Amino acid sequence: MNTAASHQTILIVDDQDQNLQVVGTLLSAMGYGVVPANSGEQALERLAARPPHLILLDMIMPGKDGLQVCREILAHPEWREIPIIFLSAAGDKDLVVQALEAGGVDYVTKPFNKAELLSRVRTHLALKEARDRLQILAEDKDELLGILAHDLKNHLAGMRMSAGLLSARAEEFSDRSVNLVSNILESTDRMLAFVKEFLANQSAEHLKVKAKPLPLSDEVAAAVARYRDVAQAKRIEISIAIEAHPVVVADPEGLAQVLDNLLGNAVKFSPPSTRVTVTVPSEALTYATFVVADEGPGFTNEDREKLFRRYGRLSARPTGGEPSTGLGLSIVKRLLAAMDGRIELEEGSGHGARFRVRLPLAPNHLP
Repeated sequence: MNTAASHQTILIVDDQDQNLQVVGTLLSAMGYGVVPANSGEQALERLAARPPHLILLDMIMPGKDGLQVCREILAHPEWREIPIIFLSAAGDKDLVVQALEAGGVDYVTKPFNKAELLSRVRTHLALKEARDRLQILAEDKDELLGILAHDLKNHLAGMRMSAGLLSARAEEFSDRSVNLVSNILESTDRMLAFVKEFLANQSAEHLKVKAKPLPLSDEVAAAVARYRDVAQAKRIEISIAIEAHPVVVADPEGLAQVLDNLLGNAVKFSPPSTRVTVTVPSEALTYATFVVADEGPGFTNEDREKLFRRYGRLSARPTGGEPSTGLGLSIVKRLLAAMDGRIELEEGSGHGARFRVRLPLAPNHLP
């Protein structure tokens, strides 16, 4: 008996009892746990009772065929990582293509070659184990980095507060000490900005979207209000043009992060005495749109190739010495994808960046 296989269970789905017996006997002899099912309906019942490590699924069955069963399995989040190997007759090549497109990982033709069947079963069970281990490692890594980042954020905030208190008493210190305190403030501000962006990036990767109808113009107006003071400090004007009042389906936290990142970047990279414009245009379509445009340096051709990559540093530099992590636009891209939205950089003449964001309209508010 193969002890490595003793903990692994395989669900065999076939309407022919002879096939169930042949395949089941072979796999049992190799130490695998075998769960037989003679129909698609029975297979789904047994899946619900105890998910297996791998599924061998017959293509042609009365009632629910293999393709339909495969699609139903993959529709369940808790089952979609289970590899499915299809069992097909040698002449079913077109069906095999459909099966692989439906989500199957492999196929074995009838009549079965025992060595081939065992080889494919072992291969896909090994691949699943490797994926599971990588998933655990990735989750452990994310958890550890999140803990470290949160702790680092707290320590940096304490350092920043202490340096701020020293800076407020600058008249008591020498010029050299004042410069040192100023350097500490600047460094902690940069590190805090990076940690906050890092945590926002982690949050975007694991966002569980709680979409609901939201008035887009109100969300845009609120975001503009949040950035007016920052913009005024740099002598940048933020103007808002509301031409429509669409209701979109979006996650409130996710949409706020999208708006904050786009407005924050526009203000960060715009020179003084320029304007940032936010528009909600009137468009009779199945989606709603808002546009954020600035009069900054825009993007080079090289910038455009890595515009939405994580940590993709671009050619433009903040005009007020603000920190930049290269995470903002990648966060925006992932948040919008999670909300069935999209973002594109519009081509235009002259300087500046112009981003157009599209979000789905709420069903009761379609034109």
